[in-house]
Amino acid sequence: MSSAPALPIAAIVYNPEIDVDALMAEAARQLSARGVRIGGVVQHEVPGLPGDPCGMALEDLESGERFALSQELGSGSEACRLDTAALAQAGAVLRGAMERGVDLLIVNKFGGQEVFGAGLRAEIGLAASNGVPLLTAVGERFLDDWRAFTGNAGQLLPAELEAVLAWWAGLPPRG
Repeated sequence: MSSAPALPIAAIVYNPEIDVDALMAEAARQLSARGVRIGGVVQHEVPGLPGDPCGMALEDLESGERFALSQELGSGSEACRLDTAALAQAGAVLRGAMERGVDLLIVNKFGGQEVFGAGLRAEIGLAASNGVPLLTAVGERFLDDWRAFTGNAGQLLPAELEAVLAWWAGLPPRG
């Protein structure tokens, strides 16, 4: 009995000291420069007011459009609040990229929202079930959840640009 083929998915494993957002944006830039049709979203920090705990935006990698991922809760708030409308917009970006047949779908993170069955979990699953190559990032604290979600399929990558580029180069041609 042969084992099932590995899914063409990879997750960059990171910890809080690693700027995984910058790494993913650079990987997208370098792969795009090599002719890879990239779709999906990467996350950027948005400079805000002093003491702002979590100004975040997502960038649509096809259009370059950025949209806020965190909602404004007022000056007294110390909580990070993801904007569910922004998550829905990101989901639409991912589904559209898959419909257009991108070579690689990038999803900024598999994080707390996805662990609890929300966020971009459905789109990640859709990409995997359709064999669309997918790159995401997973924090060390969510690694067991990622493994359970993927059935331990795909590859875990160190947070290094060279590892991401080597993973992509090692995938079999699609089509």
